[in-house]
Amino acid sequence: MYFLTYELNNTQAIGLLTVDKEQVIPLIATERHYYGESMLPTTMLALIQQGDSALQLIKALTEKVRMDKDFPLLIPVKSVRIMAPIPRPSKNIFCIGKNYAEHAMEADINADPKSAIPKYPVIFTKAPTTVIGFGDAIHCHSQITHALDYEVELAVIIGKKASYVSKEEAMDYVFGYTIMNDITARDLQKQHLQWFRGKSLDSSAPMGPYLVHKSSISEPGNLTVTTKVNGELRQNGNTSNFIFDIQTLISTISSGITLEPGDIISTGTPAGVGVYMNPPQFLKPGDEVELSITSIGTLKNTVE
Repeated sequence: MYFLTYELNNTQAIGLLTVDKEQVIPLIATERHYYGESMLPTTMLALIQQGDSALQLIKALTEKVRMDKDFPLLIPVKSVRIMAPIPRPSKNIFCIGKNYAEHAMEADINADPKSAIPKYPVIFTKAPTTVIGFGDAIHCHSQITHALDYEVELAVIIGKKASYVSKEEAMDYVFGYTIMNDITARDLQKQHLQWFRGKSLDSSAPMGPYLVHKSSISEPGNLTVTTKVNGELRQNGNTSNFIFDIQTLISTISSGITLEPGDIISTGTPAGVGVYMNPPQFLKPGDEVELSITSIGTLKNTVE
């Protein structure tokens, strides 16, 4: 199941892609069409919070649509504005730094891996106000930074309350996956030592285009992740190269910090970021940034 939050005629709604990904099934309108009323929530966050009951109803609705040759409510994807799956998270996004060995080493290829590669997950956060959707503009913030960088990441969406979860049980707490661009002001990141400000400028978390339910991704630990800037391939990694896998991240964070439905864990970026190119290649107005992850899709944004 490929969920999306979208805007049509100045109204925000949640929907599900058809199998060919060409059309949107509007969930609330579809439920009313078949049942005369709607029990589903109107936002993605509330849908996740509703849990299995919402998923079972959505499965029943999609089966009705599949069997209904005269279903009148399908909306062409091209006619909607695709928003971030969760346009405003309920709390900070959990982010993981240096989770690919090559990225951990690319700042200094001669460094000792024993010291450069972290022994425990490096955890920081981004503010909820950073989130933007597919096609939205990444602000360059030229008043305060001249070193804006990209980072393609697989983002994990938590599906149910998790506290002190074991690695063996961790995947039971996942709702699904999306793409996040961990936009970073490298100069601010360096100036402040703590990364929060450099990672939390407005529009520094493009996310989407879809929230893919975990049932549609059989191997989240084996997904190709790429970044292109103006068509040039910059990052090309695979989640099989995580230092800390998804199970470890959920178990570690939930040990003392309760994870809740709709919480987002962004799992780190592979090598190829702009700051470590020779010479460094930072984002500038007009640049188109295109992130892709196997089985999820492509997230495009332009810097302005």
